[in-house]
Amino acid sequence: MNFSKNAILLAGILLTAFGSLRAQVRQTREEYIDRYKSIAVAHMERYGIPASITMAQGILESDCGNSLLSMKSNNHFGIKCHRAWQGQRIYADDDLKGECFRKYRSVGDSYEDHSNFLKQPRYQVLYTYPITDYQAWARGLQKCGYATNKGYANMLIKVIEQYELYELDR
Repeated sequence: MNFSKNAILLAGILLTAFGSLRAQVRQTREEYIDRYKSIAVAHMERYGIPASITMAQGILESDCGNSLLSMKSNNHFGIKCHRAWQGQRIYADDDLKGECFRKYRSVGDSYEDHSNFLKQPRYQVLYTYPITDYQAWARGLQKCGYATNKGYANMLIKVIEQYELYELDR
């Protein structure tokens, strides 16, 4: 009787351990692209933002949906609260400790807010670039201050070219 209780206990521990390992499997860039490219293309058609740019930003800002921020808040673009934000919030360390980030009900809501976020006056220069000129968009995003990383444009361009995301813009 004692042996069977131990066997059941051991089986439960093993199942829990394997379940935890499965939960820790990271989404790859390819999986992320396959999962969200249709949203990026739809937003390109609706908002005029290159799908390649949206995808590259989502990949970098959320670590393909694997970052703690994206998993806890569905925030795939690292968008902070700013003054006008009325929605839910989450606090995380970024450039400063305990910064306020937007929290969304779904990843789709994050993509929608990203498109609306880029409609702000500070980003209007981007819409003067052709939708197929992802390099100009990437440099423009950096110049407009989307991210503080000085190599942000080059990082976006590298991801776009490595995964041929420019094909989504056609």
